[in-house]
Amino acid sequence: MTKVIFNLLQPKLLKWGKAAFWTATFLLCFSAVAVAKPNEAEPPNPLEITTPDPLLPNPPLERALTALEQANLREALDQLNEQAAAQLSAGNPIEAYKIWYREIRLRRVLGGPLEEVQALGRVGEIAWSQNSKPEVQLITARLETIQKEAETKKTLDEPLLRALGRAYEQIRVPGQALKVYEQILATERQRNDPAAVETTLKTIAQLHLAWFDYPKAAAAYEELLATAQAKGDRVNQLVYLKELINIYDKSKQPENALRTKQQLVEKYLNEQDFTQIPALKIAIAADYEALNQPEEASQNYQEAYTLAFSSQQFAYASDALLKLGNLYRSHSQPDFALQVYDVLLKVEQQSYNYYGLMNAYDQMGQIYLEQKNYAQALSAFQQGLELAKSLQYQESYFSTQIERVNQQSSQ
Repeated sequence: MTKVIFNLLQPKLLKWGKAAFWTATFLLCFSAVAVAKPNEAEPPNPLEITTPDPLLPNPPLERALTALEQANLREALDQLNEQAAAQLSAGNPIEAYKIWYREIRLRRVLGGPLEEVQALGRVGEIAWSQNSKPEVQLITARLETIQKEAETKKTLDEPLLRALGRAYEQIRVPGQALKVYEQILATERQRNDPAAVETTLKTIAQLHLAWFDYPKAAAAYEELLATAQAKGDRVNQLVYLKELINIYDKSKQPENALRTKQQLVEKYLNEQDFTQIPALKIAIAADYEALNQPEEASQNYQEAYTLAFSSQQFAYASDALLKLGNLYRSHSQPDFALQVYDVLLKVEQQSYNYYGLMNAYDQMGQIYLEQKNYAQALSAFQQGLELAKSLQYQESYFSTQIERVNQQSSQ
């Protein structure tokens, strides 16, 4: 019995090599019958099935398909795609991917590697969104095979490269995608095509950013910014500056963030677009705080307040004053902080921001309490309590603060 089974396995053993030989021997020792079952054999790769397809001429034609034959086949393949999508929606993923794999094999016949890669990317993106790892792995392997074959045959032209890059993006394989786009970028630089370089650099930057590689994303956007500045491209300068600010903030690089924000402020000043500046000034002040430069931070908070108040952007005006007061408190300058909070009260009253008013009274009460100025502390907390009652929020907190003041003042 064992001898018979071994003979049946010989053709596969010749293909698999030594590792497969010992695996087969091990299985024979423990379960010869199980190995012999044909339905337990390794299933064929659905992307490499060579059985003639009913949609193709049989026997195969030696000539290329005519334009009419190509159009008919393309229409049939579009219908297969729709059928597969319907099967997936109906909760039949196995049948859906079976149909999609058939479509992909036929796309290979219809349009060569380019159309196959495009179909692989489309189906791979669906598989990734469905968290279907086996399908993603199968499609990834096929894309890599196509790329290697094209490199070997020296047929890896730019359209195929771009299709491969896009497909790797769709199946979320950023390393492979970036390698492809770097090849494309090198070619574009060599032929001195600035527009194409800019487009590819954007793709590279966005890929790095999507996978949180902030240094490489920043390098790409810095190059894009320099190009936009050289061309006087105002729109893209703003776009790239904002992207860089986002990157430097997320990667906690206050020096670079500060430099970039200041460039953006200059742009808005030159265009007299003052409404955009208060928020930037507040962010710049925060960067100065992170760099332990309180004087510069204070100056920028004050400038932010002035600009915001003059343009009736009361939310930014309040934010700037609150942060300025907190800055003075953190640097042991309570009297300056009190002056700032007093201005903050007026801004919050003017904008009917009762939560902001309540918070300002709390900050002032805390400073007066630290200074043992119990009368002023009690007054601030009492006004805060009145606002808390009207808002039905933090009433117990202010009651506790009032109790603290009374206890400390009676000691």
